[in-house]
Amino acid sequence: MRTLNRSRHDVVVVGGRVAGSATAMLLARLGHDVAVVDRALFPSDTMSTHSIARSGVVQLHRWGLLDAVLGSGAPAIRQVTFHALGQSVTRTIKPKAGVDLVVAPRRYALDAIVAAAARRAGAEVCTGITVTGLRRDEDGRVTGICGRDRGGAPVELGARFVVGADGLRSLVAREAGAAITEARPPGGAAQYAYYGGIPWHGIEFFLAERSLAGIFPTHDGEACIWVCTPAAGARAARRGAGTRVEAFGELLARSAPRLAERLAAARRTSPVQGVLRQPNQVRQAFGPGWALAGDAGYHRDAITAHGISDAFRDAELLAGALDQALSAGVEGITALALYQQQRDQALREIFEITCRLAAFPPVPAFIEFQKQLSAANDKEATALASWPIPGERLLATA
Repeated sequence: MRTLNRSRHDVVVVGGRVAGSATAMLLARLGHDVAVVDRALFPSDTMSTHSIARSGVVQLHRWGLLDAVLGSGAPAIRQVTFHALGQSVTRTIKPKAGVDLVVAPRRYALDAIVAAAARRAGAEVCTGITVTGLRRDEDGRVTGICGRDRGGAPVELGARFVVGADGLRSLVAREAGAAITEARPPGGAAQYAYYGGIPWHGIEFFLAERSLAGIFPTHDGEACIWVCTPAAGARAARRGAGTRVEAFGELLARSAPRLAERLAAARRTSPVQGVLRQPNQVRQAFGPGWALAGDAGYHRDAITAHGISDAFRDAELLAGALDQALSAGVEGITALALYQQQRDQALREIFEITCRLAAFPPVPAFIEFQKQLSAANDKEATALASWPIPGERLLATA
């Protein structure tokens, strides 16, 4: 094949959003030759309710990116209100693990910030590239990717390692034959839209039988208004309504009537988006010449809003493993096996809580699981705050 774009790198990362760009940024800060490819152009949006738990905010702070996220217009969120069983409880977010806020930046802003940080660190960030397959040597080891640019010209990038950070339906995972090692029932649905025109006072959760709705304040005075229900309930609402907007309104009125009343004075600024039957699954994380990060390797129901935080944590674990393989003479398979072990250990507690919440137990039990989630988030944030920062010397001079 006549190839117009050909190069070789230490690592090629497929997928340039939060998991992929974070992995590339950290590897570049550690001195490695990294290329990131994504078919999207940045800034651009993607389906996400985009709240970042304390552990993810700790990562942004440690990596020197939190100021940029706040500077993009994402408001610092310093209080959380939980409405359940006829009562409302408001808590101030206390300083822990070096941060005293959470944040819910739109993905068009967050993804562009992390990709720009990867580029500043020295990674080559290539957008508008569609990856169509993996390259292999005669032993079957992955040695790069092939694809095409927006003009249709072929692209080949060679690499010592390829990272798949290309989402739930990962081409890298499929082409590499990454097995699903654990799967739980995919019963939950999440739907959301953006509203503006009224004030928002921090994050709010509205719990009812078989539903959880909420408010995540974000850019431009807007908020992401969302509702999680069993998939069967979301389907029934859609069948009984004329449009997706009407179905969303009915779900909110049933799940969070006080929120629905407030939204009557607001202005919806986006279409309603959502997903049914969200997978709860863990994939094999590595093989000869390849590894997975983010949703490509591990996906959970949106009910715990932990996807971005998981992606940041696993990006750092993977960057550390690849650095060992590239620089410290550690056998690649050995380093990546340790990454998988660390990832599986790190995800376990919140994955279990997520699966229990996604089954929508009775409200008292749901509240107890929410308390467990809060404690688990704080524990994870404290652990992450103690990690050495990859490429800290480069970060200090950036």
